[in-house]
Amino acid sequence: MATTAAPPGLDRFFKISERGSTVRTEIIAGLATRLTMAYILFVNPQILGFSGIKGLEPLGLPFPQVLTVTALTAGVMTLAMGLFANYPFALAAGLGLNAFVAFTLVAADKLSYPQAMGVIVAEGILITIFVLTGLREMVLNAIPMDLKRAIGIGIGLFIAIIGLVNGGIVVAGTGTIVTLNTNLRHWSILVFAFGLVVTSALVARRIKGALLLGIVSTTILATIINEAKHLTIWGNGIAALPHKIVESPDFHLIGKFSFDFFSTLGFWTAVAVVISVMLSDFFDTMGTVIGIAGEANLLDENGRLPGMNRVLLVDSLAAVAGGLTSSSSNTTYIESASGVSEGGRTGLTSVVVGILFLLSLFFSPIAGIVPPEATGPVLVIVGYFMMTIVREINWSDPGIGIPALLTMIVMPFTYSITNGVGAGFVSYVIVAVLRGRWREVHPLLYAVAAIFLWYFIHGTV
Repeated sequence: MATTAAPPGLDRFFKISERGSTVRTEIIAGLATRLTMAYILFVNPQILGFSGIKGLEPLGLPFPQVLTVTALTAGVMTLAMGLFANYPFALAAGLGLNAFVAFTLVAADKLSYPQAMGVIVAEGILITIFVLTGLREMVLNAIPMDLKRAIGIGIGLFIAIIGLVNGGIVVAGTGTIVTLNTNLRHWSILVFAFGLVVTSALVARRIKGALLLGIVSTTILATIINEAKHLTIWGNGIAALPHKIVESPDFHLIGKFSFDFFSTLGFWTAVAVVISVMLSDFFDTMGTVIGIAGEANLLDENGRLPGMNRVLLVDSLAAVAGGLTSSSSNTTYIESASGVSEGGRTGLTSVVVGILFLLSLFFSPIAGIVPPEATGPVLVIVGYFMMTIVREINWSDPGIGIPALLTMIVMPFTYSITNGVGAGFVSYVIVAVLRGRWREVHPLLYAVAAIFLWYFIHGTV
Protein backbone atom coordinates (compact mmCIF):
# COMPACT_ATOMS: atom_id res chain seq x y z
CA MET A 1 0.00 0.00 0.00
CA ALA A 2 2.74 2.43 0.96
CA THR A 3 4.75 1.57 -2.12
CA THR A 4 2.17 3.18 -4.41
CA ALA A 5 2.98 6.55 -2.78
CA ALA A 6 6.70 6.15 -3.44
CA PRO A 7 8.20 7.92 -6.47
CA PRO A 8 8.18 5.42 -9.36
CA GLY A 9 11.85 6.08 -10.08
CA LEU A 10 12.80 5.26 -6.48
CA ASP A 11 10.71 2.11 -6.57
CA ARG A 12 12.27 0.95 -9.85
CA PHE A 13 15.84 1.77 -8.81
CA PHE A 14 15.72 -0.17 -5.55
CA LYS A 15 13.15 -2.77 -6.71
CA ILE A 16 11.19 -2.09 -3.54
CA SER A 17 7.81 -3.46 -4.58
CA GLU A 18 9.45 -6.28 -6.55
CA ARG A 19 11.01 -7.56 -3.33
CA GLY A 20 7.78 -7.19 -1.39
CA SER A 21 8.80 -4.19 0.71
CA THR A 22 7.75 -0.57 1.17
CA VAL A 23 9.61 2.70 1.56
CA ARG A 24 8.42 2.98 5.16
CA THR A 25 9.63 -0.54 5.93
CA GLU A 26 13.03 0.16 4.38
CA ILE A 27 13.46 3.34 6.43
CA ILE A 28 12.51 1.59 9.67
CA ALA A 29 14.89 -1.25 8.80
CA GLY A 30 17.69 1.25 8.24
CA LEU A 31 17.05 2.84 11.62
CA ALA A 32 17.12 -0.59 13.29
CA THR A 33 20.43 -1.55 11.66
CA ARG A 34 22.02 1.79 12.51
CA LEU A 35 20.87 1.55 16.12
CA THR A 36 22.32 -1.95 16.42
CA MET A 37 25.65 -0.94 14.87
CA ALA A 38 26.09 2.35 16.74
CA TYR A 39 28.43 0.78 19.28
CA ILE A 40 31.24 0.63 16.69
CA LEU A 41 31.62 4.41 16.92
CA PHE A 42 32.62 3.95 20.57
CA VAL A 43 34.45 0.65 20.35
CA ASN A 44 36.65 1.24 17.30
CA PRO A 45 38.31 4.41 18.68
CA GLN A 46 38.92 2.65 21.99
CA ILE A 47 40.56 -0.38 20.38
CA LEU A 48 42.72 1.68 18.01
CA GLY A 49 43.47 4.07 20.88
CA PHE A 50 44.40 1.31 23.35
CA SER A 51 41.93 2.75 25.88
CA GLY A 52 42.17 0.88 29.17
CA ILE A 53 45.18 -1.22 28.11
CA LYS A 54 48.03 -0.40 30.48
CA GLY A 55 51.35 0.44 28.89
CA LEU A 56 49.93 0.90 25.40
CA GLU A 57 48.27 4.32 25.68
CA PRO A 58 51.12 6.28 24.04
CA LEU A 59 50.78 4.18 20.88
CA GLY A 60 47.07 4.73 20.37
CA LEU A 61 45.27 6.95 17.90
CA PRO A 62 43.30 10.00 19.16
CA PHE A 63 39.66 9.21 19.90
CA PRO A 64 38.04 12.13 17.96
CA GLN A 65 40.11 11.44 14.86
CA VAL A 66 39.27 7.72 14.86
CA LEU A 67 35.59 8.43 15.45
CA THR A 68 35.60 10.77 12.45
CA VAL A 69 37.12 8.28 10.03
CA THR A 70 35.06 5.42 11.47
CA ALA A 71 31.80 7.29 10.79
CA LEU A 72 32.99 8.61 7.43
CA THR A 73 34.14 5.28 6.00
CA ALA A 74 31.12 3.38 7.31
CA GLY A 75 28.78 6.01 5.89
CA VAL A 76 30.33 6.18 2.43
CA MET A 77 30.79 2.43 1.96
CA THR A 78 27.31 1.58 3.26
CA LEU A 79 25.88 4.10 0.81
CA ALA A 80 27.89 2.38 -1.93
CA MET A 81 26.45 -0.99 -0.90
CA GLY A 82 22.92 0.38 -1.13
CA LEU A 83 23.33 2.28 -4.38
CA PHE A 84 25.60 -0.15 -6.28
CA ALA A 85 24.70 -3.60 -4.94
CA ASN A 86 21.11 -2.80 -3.82
CA TYR A 87 21.10 -5.03 -0.78
CA PRO A 88 20.32 -4.22 2.89
CA PHE A 89 23.90 -4.81 4.07
CA ALA A 90 25.72 -2.22 6.19
CA LEU A 91 29.48 -1.90 6.58
CA ALA A 92 31.80 -0.53 9.26
CA ALA A 93 35.20 -1.16 10.82
CA GLY A 94 35.40 -4.88 11.52
CA LEU A 95 35.79 -6.01 15.11
CA GLY A 96 38.65 -8.47 15.28
CA LEU A 97 40.28 -6.85 12.28
CA ASN A 98 40.76 -3.63 14.25
CA ALA A 99 42.12 -5.72 17.12
CA PHE A 100 44.55 -7.30 14.66
CA VAL A 101 45.76 -3.83 13.67
CA ALA A 102 46.11 -2.57 17.24
CA PHE A 103 47.34 -5.53 19.24
CA THR A 104 49.20 -7.60 16.65
CA LEU A 105 50.60 -5.21 14.06
CA VAL A 106 51.24 -2.19 16.28
CA ALA A 107 51.68 -3.52 19.84
CA ALA A 108 53.31 -6.88 19.06
CA ASP A 109 55.02 -6.43 15.69
CA LYS A 110 56.01 -2.82 16.47
CA LEU A 111 54.69 -1.37 13.22
CA SER A 112 53.69 2.27 13.14
CA TYR A 113 50.00 2.94 12.59
CA PRO A 114 50.62 4.14 9.00
CA GLN A 115 52.45 0.87 8.30
CA ALA A 116 49.67 -1.17 9.92
CA MET A 117 47.09 0.61 7.79
CA GLY A 118 49.27 -0.17 4.78
CA VAL A 119 48.74 -3.86 5.59
CA ILE A 120 44.98 -3.25 5.50
CA VAL A 121 45.19 -1.43 2.17
CA ALA A 122 47.26 -4.31 0.75
CA GLU A 123 44.83 -7.00 1.91
CA GLY A 124 41.91 -4.98 0.56
CA ILE A 125 43.59 -4.67 -2.83
CA LEU A 126 44.29 -8.41 -2.79
CA ILE A 127 40.65 -9.21 -2.07
CA THR A 128 39.54 -6.80 -4.81
CA ILE A 129 41.80 -8.55 -7.32
CA PHE A 130 40.38 -11.90 -6.26
CA VAL A 131 36.85 -10.63 -6.83
CA LEU A 132 37.58 -9.02 -10.20
CA THR A 133 39.48 -12.02 -11.56
CA GLY A 134 37.21 -14.73 -10.18
CA LEU A 135 40.00 -16.16 -8.04
CA ARG A 136 37.71 -15.99 -5.03
CA GLU A 137 36.11 -19.23 -6.24
CA MET A 138 39.52 -20.92 -6.19
CA VAL A 139 40.26 -19.68 -2.68
CA LEU A 140 36.82 -20.71 -1.43
CA ASN A 141 37.31 -24.22 -2.79
CA ALA A 142 40.82 -24.49 -1.32
CA ILE A 143 39.97 -23.94 2.34
CA PRO A 144 37.69 -26.33 4.25
CA MET A 145 34.54 -24.67 5.54
CA ASP A 146 35.28 -25.75 9.10
CA LEU A 147 38.58 -23.86 9.05
CA LYS A 148 36.72 -20.77 7.81
CA ARG A 149 34.32 -21.13 10.73
CA ALA A 150 37.19 -21.63 13.17
CA ILE A 151 38.79 -18.35 12.08
CA GLY A 152 35.63 -16.45 12.95
CA ILE A 153 35.29 -18.28 16.27
CA GLY A 154 38.91 -17.58 17.17
CA ILE A 155 38.40 -13.89 16.47
CA GLY A 156 35.32 -14.00 18.70
CA LEU A 157 37.36 -15.45 21.57
CA PHE A 158 40.03 -12.84 20.97
CA ILE A 159 37.46 -10.04 21.12
CA ALA A 160 35.94 -11.45 24.32
CA ILE A 161 39.37 -11.54 26.00
CA ILE A 162 39.94 -7.91 25.02
CA GLY A 163 36.57 -7.03 26.53
CA LEU A 164 37.48 -8.70 29.82
CA VAL A 165 40.85 -6.93 29.83
CA ASN A 166 39.21 -3.56 29.15
CA GLY A 167 36.83 -4.23 32.01
CA GLY A 168 39.68 -4.97 34.41
CA ILE A 169 38.47 -8.51 35.06
CA VAL A 170 41.38 -10.32 33.41
CA VAL A 171 45.05 -9.41 33.83
CA ALA A 172 48.37 -10.97 32.86
CA GLY A 173 49.07 -13.95 35.08
CA THR A 174 52.15 -15.08 37.02
CA GLY A 175 52.92 -18.56 35.78
CA THR A 176 49.72 -18.52 33.72
CA ILE A 177 48.71 -16.80 30.50
CA VAL A 178 45.97 -14.72 32.12
CA THR A 179 44.33 -14.72 35.53
CA LEU A 180 41.49 -13.12 37.44
CA ASN A 181 42.22 -9.65 38.78
CA THR A 182 42.92 -10.03 42.51
CA ASN A 183 41.47 -6.58 43.22
CA LEU A 184 37.85 -6.54 42.12
CA ARG A 185 36.80 -4.02 44.77
CA HIS A 186 36.84 -1.00 42.51
CA TRP A 187 34.17 1.25 41.05
CA SER A 188 35.27 0.50 37.49
CA ILE A 189 34.75 -3.23 38.08
CA LEU A 190 31.24 -2.53 39.34
CA VAL A 191 30.53 -0.52 36.20
CA PHE A 192 31.76 -3.34 33.95
CA ALA A 193 29.71 -5.94 35.87
CA PHE A 194 26.63 -3.74 35.62
CA GLY A 195 27.16 -3.31 31.88
CA LEU A 196 27.65 -7.03 31.28
CA VAL A 197 24.51 -7.97 33.21
CA VAL A 198 22.31 -5.29 31.65
CA THR A 199 23.55 -5.81 28.09
CA SER A 200 23.27 -9.59 28.39
CA ALA A 201 19.70 -9.24 29.62
CA LEU A 202 18.80 -6.90 26.76
CA VAL A 203 20.33 -9.29 24.21
CA ALA A 204 18.53 -12.26 25.81
CA ARG A 205 15.25 -10.39 25.56
CA ARG A 206 16.05 -9.61 21.90
CA ILE A 207 15.68 -5.88 22.40
CA LYS A 208 16.51 -3.85 19.28
CA GLY A 209 19.72 -1.91 19.77
CA ALA A 210 20.63 -3.93 22.87
CA LEU A 211 24.37 -3.31 22.50
CA LEU A 212 23.93 0.45 22.18
CA LEU A 213 21.45 0.58 25.06
CA GLY A 214 23.95 -1.35 27.19
CA ILE A 215 26.72 1.12 26.38
CA VAL A 216 24.49 4.12 27.09
CA SER A 217 23.16 2.84 30.42
CA THR A 218 26.62 1.79 31.59
CA THR A 219 28.11 5.13 30.58
CA ILE A 220 25.41 6.96 32.51
CA LEU A 221 26.20 4.95 35.64
CA ALA A 222 29.95 5.52 35.18
CA THR A 223 29.41 9.26 34.73
CA ILE A 224 27.29 9.51 37.87
CA ILE A 225 29.93 7.67 39.90
CA ASN A 226 32.83 9.64 38.42
CA GLU A 227 31.15 13.00 38.95
CA ALA A 228 30.29 12.03 42.53
CA LYS A 229 33.95 11.08 43.07
CA HIS A 230 35.09 14.43 41.62
CA LEU A 231 36.39 12.82 38.40
CA THR A 232 38.97 10.69 40.22
CA ILE A 233 37.88 7.33 38.75
CA TRP A 234 38.38 8.27 35.09
CA GLY A 235 40.18 11.23 33.56
CA ASN A 236 40.64 12.91 30.17
CA GLY A 237 36.93 13.61 29.80
CA ILE A 238 35.92 9.94 30.12
CA ALA A 239 32.73 9.34 32.14
CA ALA A 240 32.28 13.09 32.62
CA LEU A 241 29.63 15.56 31.54
CA PRO A 242 30.72 16.92 28.12
CA HIS A 243 31.41 20.62 27.76
CA LYS A 244 29.89 20.59 24.26
CA ILE A 245 27.72 18.35 22.13
CA VAL A 246 28.76 19.19 18.57
CA GLU A 247 32.32 19.44 17.25
CA SER A 248 33.81 19.76 13.78
CA PRO A 249 35.10 16.42 12.47
CA ASP A 250 38.86 15.88 12.41
CA PHE A 251 40.01 14.33 9.12
CA HIS A 252 43.72 14.26 10.01
CA LEU A 253 44.06 10.47 9.73
CA ILE A 254 42.92 10.24 6.11
CA GLY A 255 45.75 9.16 3.84
CA LYS A 256 48.08 8.26 6.72
CA PHE A 257 49.18 4.84 5.48
CA SER A 258 52.46 3.37 4.28
CA PHE A 259 53.71 0.20 2.60
CA ASP A 260 56.97 0.31 4.58
CA PHE A 261 55.75 -2.69 6.56
CA PHE A 262 57.42 -4.92 3.94
CA SER A 263 60.86 -3.65 4.91
CA THR A 264 60.06 -3.65 8.63
CA LEU A 265 58.68 -7.20 8.82
CA GLY A 266 60.61 -8.74 5.95
CA PHE A 267 58.95 -9.70 2.68
CA TRP A 268 57.68 -13.20 3.47
CA THR A 269 56.54 -12.36 6.99
CA ALA A 270 54.68 -9.38 5.54
CA VAL A 271 53.08 -11.65 2.95
CA ALA A 272 51.96 -14.06 5.70
CA VAL A 273 50.47 -11.19 7.68
CA VAL A 274 48.59 -9.82 4.66
CA ILE A 275 47.26 -13.27 3.76
CA SER A 276 46.08 -13.99 7.31
CA VAL A 277 44.05 -10.81 7.65
CA MET A 278 42.79 -11.16 4.08
CA LEU A 279 41.46 -14.65 4.76
CA SER A 280 39.75 -13.54 7.95
CA ASP A 281 38.17 -10.54 6.22
CA PHE A 282 37.16 -12.36 3.05
CA PHE A 283 35.53 -15.43 4.52
CA ASP A 284 33.79 -13.60 7.33
CA THR A 285 32.08 -11.51 4.66
CA MET A 286 31.03 -14.57 2.67
CA GLY A 287 29.40 -16.17 5.69
CA THR A 288 27.73 -12.95 6.79
CA VAL A 289 26.26 -12.12 3.39
CA ILE A 290 24.95 -15.60 2.64
CA GLY A 291 23.50 -15.96 6.15
CA ILE A 292 21.64 -12.64 6.09
CA ALA A 293 20.50 -13.08 2.49
CA GLY A 294 19.08 -16.47 3.38
CA GLU A 295 17.14 -14.96 6.27
CA ALA A 296 15.75 -12.32 3.88
CA ASN A 297 14.81 -14.94 1.26
CA LEU A 298 17.04 -13.22 -1.29
CA LEU A 299 18.89 -16.38 -2.40
CA ASP A 300 17.94 -18.16 -5.62
CA GLU A 301 16.95 -21.80 -5.93
CA ASN A 302 20.63 -22.82 -5.95
CA GLY A 303 21.37 -21.01 -2.73
CA ARG A 304 23.23 -18.20 -4.50
CA LEU A 305 22.76 -14.46 -4.12
CA PRO A 306 22.11 -12.71 -7.46
CA GLY A 307 24.69 -9.98 -7.99
CA MET A 308 27.00 -11.44 -5.33
CA ASN A 309 30.07 -10.05 -7.09
CA ARG A 310 28.78 -6.50 -6.59
CA VAL A 311 28.40 -7.12 -2.87
CA LEU A 312 31.89 -8.60 -2.66
CA LEU A 313 33.37 -5.76 -4.71
CA VAL A 314 31.95 -3.10 -2.41
CA ASP A 315 33.09 -5.07 0.63
CA SER A 316 36.63 -5.49 -0.73
CA LEU A 317 36.87 -1.80 -1.60
CA ALA A 318 35.65 -1.05 1.93
CA ALA A 319 38.73 -2.84 3.24
CA VAL A 320 40.91 -0.60 1.08
CA ALA A 321 38.97 2.48 2.21
CA GLY A 322 39.44 1.49 5.86
CA GLY A 323 43.20 1.43 5.39
CA LEU A 324 43.23 4.69 3.44
CA THR A 325 41.32 6.46 6.21
CA SER A 326 43.06 4.71 9.16
CA SER A 327 39.74 3.38 10.44
CA SER A 328 40.85 -0.25 9.94
CA SER A 329 39.36 -2.68 7.43
CA ASN A 330 35.64 -2.14 6.89
CA THR A 331 33.47 -5.19 6.33
CA THR A 332 29.84 -6.26 6.05
CA TYR A 333 28.22 -6.42 9.48
CA ILE A 334 26.21 -9.32 10.83
CA GLU A 335 24.13 -6.65 12.63
CA SER A 336 22.57 -5.99 9.23
CA ALA A 337 20.31 -8.87 10.21
CA SER A 338 18.48 -6.52 12.59
CA GLY A 339 17.29 -4.45 9.63
CA VAL A 340 16.38 -7.56 7.68
CA SER A 341 14.32 -8.75 10.64
CA GLU A 342 12.41 -5.45 10.40
CA GLY A 343 11.62 -6.18 6.74
CA GLY A 344 14.52 -4.50 4.95
CA ARG A 345 15.06 -6.08 1.54
CA THR A 346 16.71 -3.45 -0.66
CA GLY A 347 19.59 -1.03 -0.83
CA LEU A 348 17.35 1.76 0.49
CA THR A 349 17.89 0.28 3.94
CA SER A 350 21.64 0.69 3.49
CA VAL A 351 21.23 4.24 2.20
CA VAL A 352 19.41 5.17 5.42
CA VAL A 353 22.17 3.58 7.51
CA GLY A 354 24.87 5.37 5.51
CA ILE A 355 23.26 8.78 5.93
CA LEU A 356 22.91 8.27 9.69
CA PHE A 357 26.59 7.29 9.96
CA LEU A 358 27.62 10.47 8.15
CA LEU A 359 25.54 12.57 10.55
CA SER A 360 27.55 11.02 13.40
CA LEU A 361 30.65 12.87 12.20
CA PHE A 362 29.70 15.91 14.23
CA PHE A 363 29.09 14.32 17.65
CA SER A 364 32.52 13.10 18.82
CA PRO A 365 32.34 14.90 22.23
CA ILE A 366 29.43 12.67 23.25
CA ALA A 367 31.18 9.49 22.13
CA GLY A 368 34.36 10.54 23.95
CA ILE A 369 32.79 10.17 27.39
CA VAL A 370 32.26 6.42 27.02
CA PRO A 371 34.66 4.47 29.33
CA PRO A 372 36.27 1.18 28.26
CA GLU A 373 34.28 -0.55 31.01
CA ALA A 374 31.12 0.34 29.09
CA THR A 375 32.28 -1.12 25.77
CA GLY A 376 34.01 -4.15 27.34
CA PRO A 377 30.69 -5.97 27.87
CA VAL A 378 29.81 -5.40 24.22
CA LEU A 379 33.07 -7.04 23.14
CA VAL A 380 32.31 -10.04 25.34
CA ILE A 381 28.82 -10.39 23.84
CA VAL A 382 30.08 -9.94 20.28
CA GLY A 383 32.46 -12.78 21.12
CA TYR A 384 29.42 -14.83 22.09
CA PHE A 385 27.73 -14.05 18.77
CA MET A 386 30.80 -15.23 16.88
CA MET A 387 31.05 -18.39 19.02
CA THR A 388 27.59 -19.64 18.09
CA ILE A 389 28.81 -21.35 14.91
CA VAL A 390 31.11 -23.67 16.89
CA ARG A 391 28.44 -26.37 16.77
CA GLU A 392 28.67 -26.49 12.97
CA ILE A 393 32.26 -27.77 12.99
CA ASN A 394 32.71 -31.52 12.40
CA TRP A 395 34.40 -32.35 15.71
CA SER A 396 34.09 -36.08 15.08
CA ASP A 397 36.88 -35.86 12.49
CA PRO A 398 40.23 -35.19 14.23
CA GLY A 399 41.73 -34.18 10.90
CA ILE A 400 39.60 -31.03 10.91
CA GLY A 401 38.72 -30.78 14.61
CA ILE A 402 42.32 -30.45 15.82
CA PRO A 403 43.28 -27.70 13.32
CA ALA A 404 40.02 -25.91 14.11
CA LEU A 405 40.78 -26.08 17.84
CA LEU A 406 44.31 -24.74 17.31
CA THR A 407 42.96 -21.90 15.18
CA MET A 408 40.49 -20.89 17.88
CA ILE A 409 42.73 -21.08 20.95
CA VAL A 410 46.02 -19.81 19.53
CA MET A 411 44.45 -16.46 18.59
CA PRO A 412 43.41 -15.32 22.08
CA PHE A 413 46.26 -17.08 23.93
CA THR A 414 48.95 -15.44 21.79
CA TYR A 415 47.01 -12.21 21.19
CA SER A 416 47.52 -12.73 17.46
CA ILE A 417 45.05 -13.50 14.69
CA THR A 418 47.98 -14.27 12.39
CA ASN A 419 49.27 -17.01 14.70
CA GLY A 420 45.84 -18.59 14.97
CA VAL A 421 45.20 -18.70 11.23
CA GLY A 422 48.70 -20.02 10.59
CA ALA A 423 48.43 -22.72 13.26
CA GLY A 424 45.20 -23.97 11.75
CA PHE A 425 46.45 -24.08 8.18
CA VAL A 426 49.79 -25.69 8.94
CA SER A 427 48.31 -28.34 11.25
CA TYR A 428 45.55 -29.17 8.76
CA VAL A 429 48.04 -29.79 5.94
CA ILE A 430 50.44 -31.80 8.13
CA VAL A 431 47.69 -34.03 9.57
CA ALA A 432 46.21 -34.61 6.10
CA VAL A 433 49.60 -35.65 4.70
CA LEU A 434 50.47 -37.92 7.64
CA ARG A 435 47.18 -39.79 7.44
CA GLY A 436 47.55 -40.32 3.69
CA ARG A 437 44.96 -37.83 2.50
CA TRP A 438 47.36 -35.41 0.84
CA ARG A 439 45.36 -35.51 -2.38
CA GLU A 440 42.40 -33.93 -0.58
CA VAL A 441 44.41 -30.78 0.17
CA HIS A 442 44.12 -28.07 -2.48
CA PRO A 443 47.51 -27.05 -3.97
CA LEU A 444 46.83 -23.44 -2.99
CA LEU A 445 46.56 -24.53 0.63
CA TYR A 446 50.01 -26.13 0.46
CA ALA A 447 51.41 -22.79 -0.70
CA VAL A 448 49.68 -20.84 2.06
CA ALA A 449 50.74 -23.36 4.73
CA ALA A 450 54.35 -23.17 3.50
CA ILE A 451 54.32 -19.38 3.93
CA PHE A 452 52.98 -19.71 7.46
CA LEU A 453 55.49 -22.43 8.33
CA TRP A 454 58.29 -20.13 7.26
CA TYR A 455 56.66 -17.36 9.30
CA PHE A 456 56.66 -19.48 12.48
CA ILE A 457 60.23 -20.73 12.01
CA HIS A 458 61.52 -17.25 11.19
CA GLY A 459 59.76 -15.83 14.24
CA THR A 460 61.53 -18.21 16.65
CA VAL A 461 65.10 -17.48 15.61
